[in-house]
Amino acid sequence: MVQSMTAFARSELHGEWGTLSCELRSVNHRYLDISLRLPEELRAAESAMRERLQAGLSRGKVECALRYQAPAATSAGVEVDHATVRALLAASAEVETLMGAASQYTALEVLRWPGVVREPKRDLAPLHTAAQTLVSDALDAFIATRQAEGTRLAELIRQRAAAITVQLARVRSRRKALVGGLLDKYRARLADLGVEAEPGRLEQELAIAAQRLDVDEELDRLDSHLTELHAVLDRDEPIGRRLDFLMQEFNREANTLGSKSADIETTQAAVELKVLIEQMREQIQNIE
Repeated sequence: MVQSMTAFARSELHGEWGTLSCELRSVNHRYLDISLRLPEELRAAESAMRERLQAGLSRGKVECALRYQAPAATSAGVEVDHATVRALLAASAEVETLMGAASQYTALEVLRWPGVVREPKRDLAPLHTAAQTLVSDALDAFIATRQAEGTRLAELIRQRAAAITVQLARVRSRRKALVGGLLDKYRARLADLGVEAEPGRLEQELAIAAQRLDVDEELDRLDSHLTELHAVLDRDEPIGRRLDFLMQEFNREANTLGSKSADIETTQAAVELKVLIEQMREQIQNIE
């Protein structure tokens, strides 16, 4: 299934451990570039999260941001580091002795000192498990969004491919009239000059001109590229790079077709082909 590289998804989970939210967003990129933004409590789970994202995605610049809000702290959840307090008071007494000034800390001032009040150690395993579930849920929604957008892109590309088929038929039908027109043009020029061509010379010149303007190979290759295009769109794998290379082949044949053009209608068809190919290429830049 065709997938876009541009998407967004958001998921949220609540539990006794607090509240977790995950946002996934991506834009076009040649390769898979994952950027993770995690709260400190989830740093240890970064490797597992990155592996989960790599398993589900192939291309795109992906940003994954997790936000964590801990449950409201209670009085039972506050611990005082007694050793730090004793060390702080002893240091204070030593400084007061050296300075010769007597002063005393209040209890609140002591509690404000870094390291005095600390949170009790928590079991982060439930939080990590919830985070993994959250990332998986967000990734599933993210991929679904990519697929929906990819389906739309594929339809747009098929529409352009159908328009290219119309232009190729236009060029083919025009070629038959073009060769006949060359013969009439040569005869009219000879009549204006009042001369007669040598036996067989007119046919020879016509054959040379027709060979120089022959675009059957280009048309056949463009038909082949269209067949390959539809086959690639039906593949169940990342196809963006293959389609990008295929657009280069389309452009090459369209340029050759334009350079061999000998009438305004064929030139117009060649220009229209380039426009359609460029429109496809722009859409393909968004495909994984």
